[in-house]
Amino acid sequence: MIGNWMKTGILLAGIVALFGAVGGLIGGQQGMLIALLLGGGMNIFAYWFSDRMVLKLYRAREVDATSAPQFYNMVQELAQRANLPMPRVYIIDEAQPNAFATGRNPENAAVAATTGILQLLSARELRGVMAHELAHVKNRDTLISTISATIAGAISTLAHLGMWFGLSNNNREGGGNPVLAILVMILAPIAAMLIQFAISRTREFGADRGGAEISGDPHALADALAKIDRYAKGLPMPTAEEHPATAQMMIINPLSGGGLAGLFSTHPATEERILRLRAMAP
Repeated sequence: MIGNWMKTGILLAGIVALFGAVGGLIGGQQGMLIALLLGGGMNIFAYWFSDRMVLKLYRAREVDATSAPQFYNMVQELAQRANLPMPRVYIIDEAQPNAFATGRNPENAAVAATTGILQLLSARELRGVMAHELAHVKNRDTLISTISATIAGAISTLAHLGMWFGLSNNNREGGGNPVLAILVMILAPIAAMLIQFAISRTREFGADRGGAEISGDPHALADALAKIDRYAKGLPMPTAEEHPATAQMMIINPLSGGGLAGLFSTHPATEERILRLRAMAP
């Protein structure tokens, strides 16, 4: 618990510092002050509303025991086993098999699964996946992952605006350095992503272990990960591609990029996750 709160504090402080650095490069001391104020305001807003923003971004629809009885009852049973409050349950109309959890604390948590994962997995495998997501809730990983996704996207937008603002000033005043503006556009989003990536890999191993303990079936989650990884690679998720900062929330990396993109992967190798889960089984 203390470790996660410390990580969250470091993340938020790092994001504010990035806002300030980008603002300083764009508008000097005044730009830095404005950006720092914006960064602080974004942190406050993200703490309270980032979960709703992400769910809306993915056009998630809330379901209950009437509209999706099997899925809802499964989550309810697992939440009871994990000694957690019942989270809100959502379904996302996406072909790619994937799932995530969000919310600032267990009392305000939500879990979401795509229609693709509901169709692909057996009930036993899906149970393993949702236990993994509830482990994220129990470990309080959801606050840091959702906030980082929201604000990293905001930093990327700020950097793009900074490039155009800088180039506009250069053209108008005949001075400055257009290369600097381009560097701001490139480096700020990368820096924001590196902050969240440095935290997300260990979170996945912890949630795999916690999910296996909640479900009581490590092989179920291992089987699910193998199947999801195999199918997800051939099915793009447009929303994740448009908003890559949200990729680290998913149980499997939803991005299709290879090559250099692999250096910034938000998830540990699926093969290693499966091996660790198999080793847990009696």
